[in-house]
Amino acid sequence: MKISGNTIFIPGSTSGIGLALALALQARGNTVVVGGRRTEELNKITAEHPGLGSVPIDTTDPDSIQAAAAQVITDHPDLNVVIAMAGIMRVEDWHRPESFLASARATIETNVLGPVRLIAAFIEHLQQQEDSTIVTVSSGLAFAPLRVTPSYNASKAAIHMLSESIRLQLSDTSVKVVELVPPPVRTQLMPGHENNPAGMPLDAFIDEVMTLLEAEPDAHQILVERVKFLRYGEARGDYDDVVVQLNATDPHGK
Repeated sequence: MKISGNTIFIPGSTSGIGLALALALQARGNTVVVGGRRTEELNKITAEHPGLGSVPIDTTDPDSIQAAAAQVITDHPDLNVVIAMAGIMRVEDWHRPESFLASARATIETNVLGPVRLIAAFIEHLQQQEDSTIVTVSSGLAFAPLRVTPSYNASKAAIHMLSESIRLQLSDTSVKVVELVPPPVRTQLMPGHENNPAGMPLDAFIDEVMTLLEAEPDAHQILVERVKFLRYGEARGDYDDVVVQLNATDPHGK
């Protein structure tokens, strides 16, 4: 993925990694449109950051996705990058079905079906562009599980394999597929997560991501140094130790 000169849509970017990435990409000379469910939040963001566009979208609602895609493509016919950022992470107790069934359904709806529907809404347009990119967002937890978030872990493992698979299918098109693999980052993804001592500071994460995008424009995965501990545990042969350390240090794993 080239680092500048793109027109980029980032649904799920009203806070956290999504918003920080949107601002960093805008600063590098890209036209960026952010998406989110709350119109008042979108209006606030665009007022605070001139030049940033916005489109309302609920990635759990197929009709909302179709409407947002139509608006973005109409307003920005040169759109060539879609970053599927929206996601939720919830603590679950799988001893009791009432603790996890609703959470699991919401997590899969948002984290898996959301990106699938987004790709479906934009894929024909992206194939018509000379150089285009789909950026999926998995997690280090796709490769090593946090004990208390089973559905989140599974959803991100699904996104990893989806990314690997559609990259193969789309290799005969102009569409590249790049998987962003964050480690734990200090955001409000879950209550208290922004103060997680095991998490990477958001600014440091975004800075490293931008450096990697610039240095490795043909990379299939964007892996900051911090996530490699989780990503390559099985390959290194210390997967069991990685799982123990992950669940010992993360406050949500206790």
